[in-house]
Amino acid sequence: MKHAVRCLAAAAVLSLASFAASAQEAESPYSWNVTAVSDYVFRGVSQTDEDPTLQAGFTYTSPVGLYAGVWGSGVDFGPGDPSTEVDFLIGYGFDVSDNVNFDVLFNRYTYPGASELNYNELITSTTFAEQYKLTVAYTNDLSGSDTKSWYYAVGGEWALPQDFTLAANVGRTSLETDFGKDYTDFNIGVSRQFGLFNLGLGFHGTDGAGRDNNGYLADNRVVFSVAIGK
Repeated sequence: MKHAVRCLAAAAVLSLASFAASAQEAESPYSWNVTAVSDYVFRGVSQTDEDPTLQAGFTYTSPVGLYAGVWGSGVDFGPGDPSTEVDFLIGYGFDVSDNVNFDVLFNRYTYPGASELNYNELITSTTFAEQYKLTVAYTNDLSGSDTKSWYYAVGGEWALPQDFTLAANVGRTSLETDFGKDYTDFNIGVSRQFGLFNLGLGFHGTDGAGRDNNGYLADNRVVFSVAIGK
């Protein structure tokens, strides 16, 4: 039943994305994506009990840099828990200089059928030379638990021969003591565009504290993805 609900939710977002795609022209303010992943990993931790799922998103960006969108994915937190995650986001991005861009995003994580897990997060990203990124995020209600948490990350992307792209990221989650240990996550991967499709292969993991908090869901893992979008 969970998998059926997950597929229906993903199909609904996919239909929205397909509608947007049919209406797009050059320089359209609308963007969309649909992705199949072998595992949905968020900050080093599997959100699907190591199972594959579909993900899809749709975003509108205004000429002045304000944007709003929705993103959905299947999840599996165990028996009786939600089978989908739907995020609602609004943000603003602008160029500080020729080489620096700053973006601030308000993200509302929601879990249909399990509203007690819903929470908000404020995420800022600073991109340098279109290649390196610094991320700082904060929530005062992690997973609906009244727990304060900070997330800090640095990452980058580099062009490789044969049109491949290398990406890497290291993040640190800071948690209140009674919720869990502070932990570090990391990932490194390669991707390449093949016509309409972008194929990616990544390696994700956490340190010992991450595994203490989340068990096997935070083990090192390889994730394969196939994405299409505009």
